[in-house]
This record gives sequence, C-alpha cells and structure tokens, in this order.
Amino acid sequence: MRIRKEFPPLFRDRREAGRLLAQRLATLTDHPDLLVLALPRGGVPIAYEVARALRAPLDIVLVRKLGVPGHAELAMGAIAEGGVRVLNHAVIRELDISEDIIDHIAREEQRILEQRRRLYRGERRPPTVEGMRVILIDDGLATGMTMMAAIEVVRRGGPAGIIVATPVAAPESVAEIETLVDDVVTLATPEFLYAIGMWYSDFTPTSDEEVCTLLAEALRGYAPTPPSEIALERGSESA
Repeated sequence: MRIRKEFPPLFRDRREAGRLLAQRLATLTDHPDLLVLALPRGGVPIAYEVARALRAPLDIVLVRKLGVPGHAELAMGAIAEGGVRVLNHAVIRELDISEDIIDHIAREEQRILEQRRRLYRGERRPPTVEGMRVILIDDGLATGMTMMAAIEVVRRGGPAGIIVATPVAAPESVAEIETLVDDVVTLATPEFLYAIGMWYSDFTPTSDEEVCTLLAEALRGYAPTPPSEIALERGSESA
C-alpha cells in the first residue's frame, strides 16, 4: 500500500473553503428557488459563505453519526431529524454489531440531536424544501453516512433537485452519493483521504456559538465580504 508522507492542506480554514466552493457554484447565484442547507456543526461556516455568495437562504439539516463502539470515528450509520436512519450494513456485518447496540447508540445520538435542535432552532420550524433546489453542504465526505441521512431528510420533503457540495471527499463516497442526487460538487477527491482535517490548515471544531451566530446573521441579512477576503477570492481566480 502506497503511503503519502506529506499532506499539504488545500484550505486555510472552513470559511476560505466555503468561498472557493461558492465559485464552483456561481451559476446558481440569485436562483429564485435555491436553498442552502448545512450539516452542523462543521458544514455551517462553509455553507454560510456559499449562501452569502449565491444570495440564498441558509438553514440546517440535523444529523448525527452512529459511531462503532470503541471506534467512534468509524460510522456504522447515521440518524437525522424526522426519524431518518441509514446504516452501513457492510461495517455492521464485518464487526458483528448487534441490533441492540445499534439501538442504544441511536437513542443516545437522538438525545444529542434534540438538544442541538433546541439550541440551533428554538421554536423555528425546519425549512420547507418542497419545490426548492437544495444544496447540501458539509466540510468533507469520508464515509458519507451523515450526508446520506441528510439526503433522505430532504428527499422526503419533495425538492425540485438536490446538489451535494463539499470541499474535499473520498472518491468512493462521491461515487455512491452521485447515485442519490442530481449532482456532487467537490474541490478535491484525494485518492487517500485519511482524515478530513488533514486538508485544512485550521480545522478547529466549530462551536455551538458560531453555528448560532452564523444562522442568526443569515436570517437578518448577510454581512458584506471583507476586502481582504475579496482579494483572496480574486487571487484564487487568477491562479
């Protein structure tokens, strides 16, 4: 197996990745039925930049990964609001994970999901996706399980179309998700992904406070892009 020894980051941070991703989606600017939905928490700063650039509304889809006991980073499935559950049957079979264990972990993750729903939305209702062209955004796709759960939530709402957009993704996850949506837009599909955070210089966990701040700002009206960020985008375009 060939091992890559160096992992030069592709993005300074999530906000920069979002601005670069927005350039790839620029043809959708001012689309009348466009809705940008982020997977919290890490997808929110990226989705904020995309929604601001496209002049589109921003909201969230609440999802939680179901991690393998003792190896929480390995997904055996995911849950999402509205009672959605998707499972990675290959991992479950290989590790002989019982249904009781899956149900136990799902209940715990559901509790956390409900806590975040109250924190991020309060009394605000989930967004209406019927007839909308929806862009689903996360900070990266490894197994793709949480994105698959988010796709199922949106599909049940009757959208006009679904686009998945992410800065970096595993090629095999892109291939699988492409069968579920209209398009997958990504800036990089490294042969060996290893970990999403390796492709960012700054992959500091997104806080609940930042999620709430960005969502509130999007509801009020997006802040203007600082001149330093405009210069960055122009530099990327000319590179």
